[in-house]
Amino acid sequence: MPVTIAIIGRPNVGKSTLFNRLVGRRLALVDDRPGVTRDRRQGEARIDDLSVSIIDTAGLEDAADETLAGRMRAQTDAAITEADLVLFMIDARAGVTPLDEHFAALARTAGKPLILIANKAEGRASDAGFYEAFSLGFGEPVAISAEHGLGLPDLCDAILDAVGVARQAAGEGGETSRYGKPVNIAVVGRPNAGKSTLINKMIGQERLLTGPEAGITRDSIAVDWTWQNKPFRLFDTAGIRRKARVTDKLEKLSVADALRAIRFAEVVILMMDATAPLEKQDLQIADLVAEEGRALVLALNKWDLVQNPQARLAELHADLGETLAQIRGVPMVPISAITGNGLDKLMEAVLTTHRIWDTRIATARLNRWLEMVTVRHPPPAAAGRRLRLKYLTQSKTRPPTFFLSCSRPDSLPEAYRRYLVNGLREEFGLAGVPIRLMVRRDRNPYEGRRKKR
Repeated sequence: MPVTIAIIGRPNVGKSTLFNRLVGRRLALVDDRPGVTRDRRQGEARIDDLSVSIIDTAGLEDAADETLAGRMRAQTDAAITEADLVLFMIDARAGVTPLDEHFAALARTAGKPLILIANKAEGRASDAGFYEAFSLGFGEPVAISAEHGLGLPDLCDAILDAVGVARQAAGEGGETSRYGKPVNIAVVGRPNAGKSTLINKMIGQERLLTGPEAGITRDSIAVDWTWQNKPFRLFDTAGIRRKARVTDKLEKLSVADALRAIRFAEVVILMMDATAPLEKQDLQIADLVAEEGRALVLALNKWDLVQNPQARLAELHADLGETLAQIRGVPMVPISAITGNGLDKLMEAVLTTHRIWDTRIATARLNRWLEMVTVRHPPPAAAGRRLRLKYLTQSKTRPPTFFLSCSRPDSLPEAYRRYLVNGLREEFGLAGVPIRLMVRRDRNPYEGRRKKR
């Protein structure tokens, strides 16, 4: 049965244009004039493997029930009632208007899963409106341009995630990360680290070529697999050597394919040879994964060949604790890809890290914590003026990303930012995943206006 999605918003924000994009045909009339759409129009579409029914609605207007605008609004109310998911659209160039705020309150009372969309987000003219959208209380808006097709993959991902969360809450979706979708896992590392051997042992068949020669794998190969009734998609990748050593054109393409697999993964398993000294290339790969914002798990392969396991594990913990401070607490799991020892613990670490990577924290909890830490350790004064940290909210997950409102963002020292990030990691159990902290200044609504005489 298809999922019903209603697109709502005030007039002329681009609802019909988005509707046409999603259904793949120009079913709805589109014009620069507001109020072109009156009746709700329905169309069928597919987003990945999900069948959806899209409803285009009239622009929400505050009008008496007996008027034409009032009857149009009644059609929109019916679409919201019928929908499984609501897409609430605003115009990023115009910013948040009083009408947007009024109907955001109505949409909130409907109690339906909702995705906030900031349309017309191409160009810098939309930046202020995009950040204003956080004030509506629906989290981070999905920035798109329905007219030019920009940002639609992000919107489709958000739709799949929202449907998956709703069906999990109803007991329909299992414990997968999205509705019916597997968790994407990229297995990366230096050449001959045992990546293909690990995947073959996981799936229980010789699906991938293996051998003592380095560089056997060239393409990133996707393999579907189920573990404890949970679907996964494993990506075997080419070994990543130091950039200076990669001169062959084919190897360059293989490495580029591996890097692409990292960008599209949800969890990355970095294979490391536990019998060899820790190399700079391992750290650079881990740093790349952190920069891409992916969840990371370290698989210490060939553990069955380690002479003193406890001492070696303590040594690796000490080395990585210093060199991977940006993802402090990343799980390290000793395994043997040949024998299969440790694979269950590896997958448990993958699921735990994936859950942390997808964690959302309530704004009230964050601001209680912010008040506590700033009282304990206030931000240092800059140029004799005290810095004010106004509020903290989580703008997105995957990875956990936080928006901090500060009176003078440019004056906040980097050391204090690290203090806040480390505090977030410790207080809310965010060990082992990248944390983004965006520091912005609140826009003064009176700034730039001439003083009236």
